[in-house]
Amino acid sequence: MFSTTKKSGKIDPEQRELIENAQRRIRQKKRLTTHFVAFLAGSILFIVLNLVLKFGENFRPFKTDWFVWAILLWFFFFLIHAINVLLVNKLMGKDWEEKQLNRLVKIQQEKIEKLQQQVEREHPLPNKNEPTRKIEPKDDNSTKF
Repeated sequence: MFSTTKKSGKIDPEQRELIENAQRRIRQKKRLTTHFVAFLAGSILFIVLNLVLKFGENFRPFKTDWFVWAILLWFFFFLIHAINVLLVNKLMGKDWEEKQLNRLVKIQQEKIEKLQQQVEREHPLPNKNEPTRKIEPKDDNSTKF
């Protein structure tokens, strides 16, 4: 009934990152579903307003009822949202970000190594075997009183 070993409630950082990523994806998909339901309800409302309640029946851009244009515009925004959630985030998700980060860090490290080599060539450190020269200040008349 009681265990003698205590289970740690701590989650390792890698597992925490996986959980946070999964939660983020769930929120994205939940927002997309909410957007779809709002789109359907709004489309029905536009149709009812125009055809049943005769709201704006005289407004017909390009000889088409206004609700058709409103629904098409809203569908376009919904489609962009869906593509972003289902395709772009899948293709350019956490793995893609990590690869890009690693690539950019590698480029920066290479630049730092090149600069370090250039500094070492132009300003080499003295050997331990060679005596160091003490640099004496120049005899300048301005320091004499």
